[in-house]
Amino acid sequence: MTVIHSRYAGHLRCQSSHEPSGTQLETDAPTDNQGKGERFSPTDLVATALSTCILTIMGIVAERHGWDLSGCSARVEKSMTSEAPRKIAVLEVWIELPPHLDEKARKVLQKAGENCPVKLSLEGSVAMRLHWN
Repeated sequence: MTVIHSRYAGHLRCQSSHEPSGTQLETDAPTDNQGKGERFSPTDLVATALSTCILTIMGIVAERHGWDLSGCSARVEKSMTSEAPRKIAVLEVWIELPPHLDEKARKVLQKAGENCPVKLSLEGSVAMRLHWN
């Protein structure tokens, strides 16, 4: 179990602290929802969680196999619904695998990324499209 403490700081900002590490972050409401958009929004963190979870799980698998993931990256686009209730409509992720990986490694890494815990947790609630390059 991981504990995260969050508090409302005013002006549509929240501050959170990750208890195990002491790391802190702030969120802000986006400009299209009454905020200043000066920090990640809560839904931005969901999008970030998806892309970084994919990369992390692939990193675990790559290390297990001795594969170099240098140059691996992901870009995520988050689209919100235009009608109430406000929620994430779709998360679209482009994953760039390093060109030096062979086809077998690419398939193993893609399967690992497709089964990351964040993606599995969001399935059925949020539309997601992953693009592999």
